[in-house]
Amino acid sequence: MRTLVVLPTYNEILNIEPMLRALREIVPECHILVVDDNSPDGTADKAGSLSSELGNIQVLRREEKSGLGGAYRAGFALGLSEGYERFVEIDCDFSHDPKALPKLLTAADTVDVVIGSRYVKGGEIPRWALSRRLLSRGGNQYASFMLGLKVQDSTAGYRVYSSKALSLIDYQSVSADGYGFQIEMTYRARRGGASIVEIPISFSDRTAGESKMSGNIVVEALLLVTKWALARPLLIIKRGQSK
Repeated sequence: MRTLVVLPTYNEILNIEPMLRALREIVPECHILVVDDNSPDGTADKAGSLSSELGNIQVLRREEKSGLGGAYRAGFALGLSEGYERFVEIDCDFSHDPKALPKLLTAADTVDVVIGSRYVKGGEIPRWALSRRLLSRGGNQYASFMLGLKVQDSTAGYRVYSSKALSLIDYQSVSADGYGFQIEMTYRARRGGASIVEIPISFSDRTAGESKMSGNIVVEALLLVTKWALARPLLIIKRGQSK
C-alpha cells in the first residue's frame, strides 16, 4: 500500500535531518511529507534541501504556527488527494523511535488504526518521573472510561491510519489539538466502527530542541473529554429516535 509519513515540524532544525535519514533507511518504501508551520529556524529549508538526495520527500509550508491537529489535517488532505492509502503520524523529536515503524505498518495491513502504545504489555516510558507517568496514565484511563474507547493510550501520537479510517473519522471536522486531537481521532474512529489495535512501543523524551507540550494542553484535553462524554447520551437518544 502507498504509505505517507506525515511529519509536523516547528523549529526542529536539530532533528529534521537525522529523522529524515532514519526514516529513509528504515522504511525506504514510504514517502514523507514534512508539514512545517513557518519555522523561523529554517527547518523547512533544510528538509527541502534533502529531498533530492533522499528522494520522495515533500515539504508543505504553512503560513503560521497553528497546532498539531491543523498540521495533520493539512497533511492528510494532501496525501488523500495524491492517492495514498496509509498515513503515519510520528513526532520529529525521536520520542517515537522510527525503528518501531515497520511493526506498526505490518499491523496496519489488517486493521484501520494502529496506535503505538505506551500502556499495553511491552510498552514503556523509561525516563519519566512518577508524577508525569501518573498524570498521563490517569488521563488516558479517564478518557477511555468516559468515552468507551477500549484503548489504553488514546493520547499516543505514533499511529498509522488507513484512508478508510480517515473517512470514517471525518478528520477534517476534528477541531481539537495536541492531546485532545489524538483523543478525538480515537473517539471518532471507535464511534465510526474502525478496527483499532495497540502495538507496544518505548517512548522517550526529546534530547534536542524544545518541547511544544504544556500543562494547558493537557487540561484542555481533559475538559474536551468531559464535554464529549456529556454529549454521548444525546447521541444515543437521537439514534434511538431515528429508528
